[in-house]
Amino acid sequence: MPNFREILADGPVIAAVKDDAELEQCLATDVKVVFILYGTVCSIPRIVERVKRAGRYAMVHLDLVAGLSAKEVSVDFIREFTEADGIISTKQSIVARAAELGFCTVQRFFVIDSMALANVTRRHDAGRPDFIEILPGVMPKIIRRICLETQTPVIAGGLIADKEDVIAALGAGACAVSTTNPAVWSM
Repeated sequence: MPNFREILADGPVIAAVKDDAELEQCLATDVKVVFILYGTVCSIPRIVERVKRAGRYAMVHLDLVAGLSAKEVSVDFIREFTEADGIISTKQSIVARAAELGFCTVQRFFVIDSMALANVTRRHDAGRPDFIEILPGVMPKIIRRICLETQTPVIAGGLIADKEDVIAALGAGACAVSTTNPAVWSM
């Protein structure tokens, strides 16, 4: 399978799914990357298997899998019991452990004020994820600034509702957008 950067270059829309119904809906589209934003310690192997069987790139948001702790051993669990391609987390230690285990890493940041914005560069420099996901993703000026300051590919996520949002985020320098909006998956 091509690497994550190559996949995003061909199709910069990422389907973010919160339940099995959304998973099935996204697998009926041409979206190549799936951000898995749900599951339990018991169901995540099956969810990842479904994504992989459909020939998609599976990224597990570790913070949102019920029953897994915010400890590095949770990354080990995902490596041992799933075929996930990557890990998403807000936690620097999780991202670091995922990188050690060879996962593609996405560190998610909620940019809600100037302090959170300053924190992106500081925490990014310490952890060096493969990608940064910025939420909300409808802030082109902020996306542009983060792209320049970090030199790390940025994914815009959260509140991406239509083609205009996608174009604005990509125009500001984001390499991709992640969205739970099925209408955007099919663009």
